[in-house]
Amino acid sequence: MDIGLGIGMEKNLEKDVKNIYNLFWIFIFGSVAGWFIEGLWTFLKKGVLINHSAVAIGPFNMAYGLGAVVLTLLLYKRTKDKAWKLFILGFLGGTILEYIMSVGMEFVLGFSAWNYSAKFWNLNGRVSLLYSVCWGFLAIIWVKVLPTFIRFIKKMDFNIGKKMTYVLIVFLVCDMIFTYVALDRSREESKGIPPANKFEEVLDKSFNKEFLQNMFNNNWSK
Repeated sequence: MDIGLGIGMEKNLEKDVKNIYNLFWIFIFGSVAGWFIEGLWTFLKKGVLINHSAVAIGPFNMAYGLGAVVLTLLLYKRTKDKAWKLFILGFLGGTILEYIMSVGMEFVLGFSAWNYSAKFWNLNGRVSLLYSVCWGFLAIIWVKVLPTFIRFIKKMDFNIGKKMTYVLIVFLVCDMIFTYVALDRSREESKGIPPANKFEEVLDKSFNKEFLQNMFNNNWSK
């Protein structure tokens, strides 16, 4: 099964992928799409609404955003490869990325948002065979979706897109800092430490233990 692109399209794709602006929007698309799909899957499977965002404000799951970027960089030169080769690249690349993200999150925040210890064939609870297979199939799908998405990015008004890029970068950095502060305050609240100011009162009311447990699968306080 050959799912490759034409030579001209392949050269254009290579040029577009090396553009940081395009990679940023691929990251944003992956972050939002991953948040939506995982939330929908959880609702259909368990009948509950869970906010799978990695930050306190907004629908951004950076794990999927980084996954989209990694798959893009791994696959853009291999659009003519057989599906099984794409599957292997996605399987390996996604698994390595997921393991690194789990370790990195635990190092920075003190916990990992996922734990696959109960899953079949897992490695230290950070990756599992099931989700590695999912990364493999995502790679096959992503090769088909990527050219269309690149064309969509290029149709955006560049000046507007550039301004939006700067705004989103600043927003996401502030959002990550805010999330870290909310986590720290929630740990204090769980120990019975009262809020020291109005800002901490707002955190206790709107970004509290229950809110963060919903985001991070009850792992945040560990």
